[in-house]
Amino acid sequence: MASDPIPVALAAPVVLSPPSTSPLPAPGKPWALPRAGLAVFYGRPETPRLFHYFLPRLLAEGKRVLCLDGANRFDPLLIARLARQRGIAAAEFNRGIRVARAFTCFQLTELLVRVPRFVEKFAADALIVTALPDLYFDEDVRDREAGVAFRHALDALRALAPLPLGVAVFSGGASLEAPLETSLETSRSGLSRPRPGDPGPRRAMFTQLAAQATELWRFALDGEDGKLRLIGEKNCSPGLQTRGFSAANRQIPRL
Repeated sequence: MASDPIPVALAAPVVLSPPSTSPLPAPGKPWALPRAGLAVFYGRPETPRLFHYFLPRLLAEGKRVLCLDGANRFDPLLIARLARQRGIAAAEFNRGIRVARAFTCFQLTELLVRVPRFVEKFAADALIVTALPDLYFDEDVRDREAGVAFRHALDALRALAPLPLGVAVFSGGASLEAPLETSLETSRSGLSRPRPGDPGPRRAMFTQLAAQATELWRFALDGEDGKLRLIGEKNCSPGLQTRGFSAANRQIPRL
């Protein structure tokens, strides 16, 4: 059974500075999580680990982050290193994070359903989710059961829209998908074509997640220097038509 979020272990007592009153970064800004809506990050197998890069800005501003870690990639030592790089005590960063781990798709769905209750006790400004839909590709779970759990997970994400909470999903599951443009069209038409190596009916899960997102970002390796770049592929607001844009010149250092 999924557990409640727990504080990251503190290295030592620390006096916190007053929380910042500045808003979260505006949607559509690279390297910043959205202040509202659902942002999906994908493109590389290591994507579920790259969420760490987005934490320093939030935590340095006094924001609180709730992390549902289905990939089991949360790294306190990396958090400590990122804090030191900013000249901030690691304990101060840790006080702003709560982590709940999920080891099955059913546990991750349960955690997503319980987010409104979590934020009543821990007033998070941002929610980070890893391994969605990756956990739902488990071969030990039947297609129908995985599909039902995934639909409940999408419903739970949709139910978070009224909350003052920016949601970011870091997914490695797109590696099992067709090219995204083709997959999105397939999802809209309701048609699908079997492909060798696809996880059966689950191959459309990432496409459905991307269709629900208000922002879509893809990590890609630069062919010249081998560094990761972040490319914006979708940015929309309720009632507005989706527009494409590029942030190909923004780089992220290796973690």
